[in-house]
Amino acid sequence: MPLTIPFWHIDAFTAEPFGGNPAGVCLLDNWLAPAHMQRIAAENNLPETAFLVRQGKGFDVRWFSPTVEIDLCGHATLAAAHVLFQHRQWQGAAIEFSSQSGPLVVERRSDLLVLDFPSRPALPREPSPALHRGLGGNPIQVLGARDYLAVFASEREVRALAPDMAELSRIDLMGVIATAPAADPARADFVSRFFAPGVGIPEDPVTGSSHCTLIPYWSRRLSKKSLHAFQVSARGGELFCEDAGTRVKIGGRAVTYAAGTITA
Repeated sequence: MPLTIPFWHIDAFTAEPFGGNPAGVCLLDNWLAPAHMQRIAAENNLPETAFLVRQGKGFDVRWFSPTVEIDLCGHATLAAAHVLFQHRQWQGAAIEFSSQSGPLVVERRSDLLVLDFPSRPALPREPSPALHRGLGGNPIQVLGARDYLAVFASEREVRALAPDMAELSRIDLMGVIATAPAADPARADFVSRFFAPGVGIPEDPVTGSSHCTLIPYWSRRLSKKSLHAFQVSARGGELFCEDAGTRVKIGGRAVTYAAGTITA
């Protein structure tokens, strides 16, 4: 017999519909088989779908792209917290999620939702040959954590990138973060884009998890703990960031695009 699953489509890291990064949020009574969740995520065809199961005083969370399970996802966690605060009347000031990347907390601060995520500083790394062939640009520095961090001299270069996704799908890390100082320091501290065709995400509109690596890099480089960032994809997104040592804070807004049920 088909299940009926409460479902929301949320645009995260934006204050307006059709911006930011779209995420699906499925609220489950119990875990489904991973293959079943993967099929639902593929059918949703959003960058990620978050699946939640109530556990004690918080929730367990898992994230799936259209093709694979993801170890850490910021925008879908922001979307999940938005659903719980706005549509399920969560009364506390914060929600704790248990994940394969450890405990994650989302705090409500006025109109912002602030993620508390692990810091993932990038270290020097010899890049995969497919990185330079696929990226189509000349970074001044390449580092690595879960993803490659390709640092460019200017925002203009990051915006101009037109990657060969077939080549980038061959790299030996999950994805590639391209970043540079913001062209207008009064508007933001840094900009980025994120490409992960190997996991079914050619370009991610706004990537919370990439900022686990971006924040410690730019905090050290700029000698600042609080940072303002934009992801300069076609949809675009705004992030309010803080370096908290072994953790990072990633703040953003979210809006509901659609709500309903999945019968699967």
